[in-house]
Amino acid sequence: MKQPEIDYWIASMLESYNNVSDLNITVGRPLQVESAGQLVPVGVNPEVKEITPFQAEVFGLNVIGGNKRLLKDLATSGSCDLSYWLGKKARFRVNVFSQKNNISTVLRKLPTEIPSITSLNLPPVMNKMSDELNGLILVTGATGSGKSTTLAALLNKINHERAVHTVTLEDPIEFVHPHLKSTFNQREQGNDFDTFANGLRAALRQAPKVILVGEMRDRETMEIGLTASETGHLVLSTLHTVDAGSTINRCLGMFEHDEQPQIRNRLVDTVRWIICQRLLPKVGGGRVAAFEIMGMNLRVREVILNGESEGKTYYEIIDDGSAMGMTTFDQYILGLYEQGLVTEETAMGYCSRKSAMGRGLDRIKSAKGESTTGITGLGMEEQKKDAKYDAFS
Repeated sequence: MKQPEIDYWIASMLESYNNVSDLNITVGRPLQVESAGQLVPVGVNPEVKEITPFQAEVFGLNVIGGNKRLLKDLATSGSCDLSYWLGKKARFRVNVFSQKNNISTVLRKLPTEIPSITSLNLPPVMNKMSDELNGLILVTGATGSGKSTTLAALLNKINHERAVHTVTLEDPIEFVHPHLKSTFNQREQGNDFDTFANGLRAALRQAPKVILVGEMRDRETMEIGLTASETGHLVLSTLHTVDAGSTINRCLGMFEHDEQPQIRNRLVDTVRWIICQRLLPKVGGGRVAAFEIMGMNLRVREVILNGESEGKTYYEIIDDGSAMGMTTFDQYILGLYEQGLVTEETAMGYCSRKSAMGRGLDRIKSAKGESTTGITGLGMEEQKKDAKYDAFS
């Protein structure tokens, strides 16, 4: 296999289905793509019924392209991350990794067009977030839930509205931002810096107003991120957490127990917004994003400082905070259900609190004049009882 054949495979996989998000090269399987959340096989000419170990290895090494650092990462840690261009057609975030003595490759398609808050149909409150001059904005969710896309939309709005220096630290660079009102310096881990902590430490000497950190992976990065937020920078980053409460707990958990009271105070002073997101199956195919959004107010400050207690939980505060743009996953998913974008089964499967979701679904169905219960036949039972009493009278 040579480079043209590799690119032919990639191009064929891209064009095989609508909504292709990932390309999967795994030994013993055909070429596969993820379309609308499902892995599906792809045919090429000549046919590839099962990828051989040799084909998988050659594919991965061609994508790496002889980069010594990436080859070393693959040999020592078992995987490496990089970006890959398919001519001018597409750009990918790539992970090449070993499994059972074979090489596998997964390519995530990256949009070449910078998204906007409007084009992604993000909650309107996100338009306020780009106006923050300092502090910490965290976007959280599982891998592949669209965190990087949401951050790109926020940076795009800043780029159109503010003349500031923005430094991004990414692994790898996903969206290439043009210089508009803002000046962008985008740095890629491995090529431009070694660790997020060192890259962030260096960024503080590069006179930025806005800093994007691809992920808060460890205590040191979080520590420097908090410092940057406290010294007049707007820091945007991601965490792999499921909701706002677990995000605060994850931040605290990066530090020793005796340090946590101080960290609670620092989080109160620096956190501006926490955005959590999930991708749900959409009616008619595809996926739709659901969000939980928590902003900082007096009640949130109190819970961060003192911990959650009965009647004082992050969920309850967010549930009551719609006036300032907050929303729980359950509130947002109910909105998607009301619009006909998700099914009742999807709403119940992806919600945070099933009891709250059940009550919300019943309210919506009742307003539409639909049945809110699957229990039937109660009237018949009453009639049978009446008939028995009549027989004895």
